[in-house]
Amino acid sequence: MPLLEIVQTRRITAMIRLDETTASQIDQYAAFLHATADEVVDKALVYVFAKDRDFQDYLRTPESANVPPSLRVRHFGQNGTGREAVNGAGKRPNGSVAGHDSVAAKRAAGVE
Repeated sequence: MPLLEIVQTRRITAMIRLDETTASQIDQYAAFLHATADEVVDKALVYVFAKDRDFQDYLRTPESANVPPSLRVRHFGQNGTGREAVNGAGKRPNGSVAGHDSVAAKRAAGVE
């Protein structure tokens, strides 16, 4: 039996919109934990999903298996360049695309 258990997870890159105060608090919480903003968002969502009993009940329904994707996920090619996935209708999903980095870049540039 190995001494270490290595659990590999599949990571994706997705852009979402956040309120400016939420983005700021994510940065503050990440600094507080000495973690990255990505880790804070990921673990916070895992925590909420696990604690929400109504959501857990919903996940056991057939309806939950047929939810259309609403995140715009970035897929990276062999050369490291990214392309954004869009939903089946060829349209970008609603409410999914300016990321925290975009907000920070706009703020730094004095735009927004």
